[in-house]
Amino acid sequence: MQTLAIRIHGENDIRLDSFELPEIRDDEILADVVTDSVCMSSHKAAIQGPKHKRVPKDVATNPTIIGHEFCGTLLKVGKKWKNKFREGSKYSIQPALSIPGRELEAPGYSFRYIGGSATHIVIPKEVMERDCLLPFDGGSFFDASLSEPVSCIIGAFKTSYHFQQGVYVHQMGIVEGGTMAILAGAGPMGLGAIDYAIHGPRKPRLLVITDIDQARLDRASSVFSPTDARKCGVDLKYVNTSGVDAVATLKGITQGKGYDDVFVYAPVAPLIEQASAMLAFNGCLNFFAGPSKADFKAAINFYDIHYSGHHVVGSSGGNTDDMRDALDLMSRGVLNPAVMITHIGGLDCVVDTVMRLPSIPGGKKLIYTQLSLPLAGLDEFGKLGGKDPLFKELDRITRGHNGLWSAEAEKYLLKNAKPVAKQR
Repeated sequence: MQTLAIRIHGENDIRLDSFELPEIRDDEILADVVTDSVCMSSHKAAIQGPKHKRVPKDVATNPTIIGHEFCGTLLKVGKKWKNKFREGSKYSIQPALSIPGRELEAPGYSFRYIGGSATHIVIPKEVMERDCLLPFDGGSFFDASLSEPVSCIIGAFKTSYHFQQGVYVHQMGIVEGGTMAILAGAGPMGLGAIDYAIHGPRKPRLLVITDIDQARLDRASSVFSPTDARKCGVDLKYVNTSGVDAVATLKGITQGKGYDDVFVYAPVAPLIEQASAMLAFNGCLNFFAGPSKADFKAAINFYDIHYSGHHVVGSSGGNTDDMRDALDLMSRGVLNPAVMITHIGGLDCVVDTVMRLPSIPGGKKLIYTQLSLPLAGLDEFGKLGGKDPLFKELDRITRGHNGLWSAEAEKYLLKNAKPVAKQR
């Protein structure tokens, strides 16, 4: 089968290619891709090429498909898997395969015939044998496409830990009914974390979200209001820390006691230092944001680590169980990953989007790989609708969902937008 895909050919060299997929073997599955959300990790892979830890050294001659947050439908199931998977069903992929001896290999970086920025793919035995092909019963493709970043949030919440004095057993997870702060938490992943903290299985009593951008805080508050959070038993507060003594202000909310759990959602050294100074006794600093520099450092208080039981953890991605949790919570409507999406686009805008990603404002960029579309912000639909009836209707639908992307918008888009194959 012919496919269109964005492939890594080298450093700063990704291209939209058309090529033939091989016939599937008995232990493989042929699938299409409907949605792929663009991750900053894909930008890093694109600019580093074979220097990236997950990208093979020979991509100049054997290019690999980029994108690892994707969903689609199974088209043809190999003989080995016919009793477990059915053609026509939705799927998502856990990219963290953890293959012995090949631990860093992952779809979206390392494979020639599987990745999210493609119209059609071959799901290989490496994915199948590790139970990393996950069925999804929800109504929308974008939900499953965002299950990977949501699984990272879930995994981070589980990675935090605490202890009981004198007992040498860690109690994993955030403190239930405790105090939590998410620093730089009004971005796309922060919104996903707010959603999980309010609606997930283990909730804090107090949840404080900080940012230095009031517009981002206002948008977060419009999506997750303190009033609605209170109905779930969470006292939610948004704090702009620009121009104030952040530590004093935030500790003041807890009457000086500090926070059981502090998450850092931006790789900024002063934020880590701020988080260290905010911890309560037995507090956990969770460094969620991934730095791009291998020598990234920040100062933390080791006196408090020794005498106050402060500790630091970090996580990079979630595991397959976290992804199953994400898919389950989204399929039941408990979590709404649409809060993370600020842009949509088609396969033909991916090269430019991936290469310029750090300079494009907003949250998640959701790609509909079967379609030809420019990258467009949800807040730009009204303006674009003046010339294009497609965006005029999408603007009407999106306004009806509090400015968020939705199943209704996706259904309309898939039915009415131009297929990418017809544009080439």
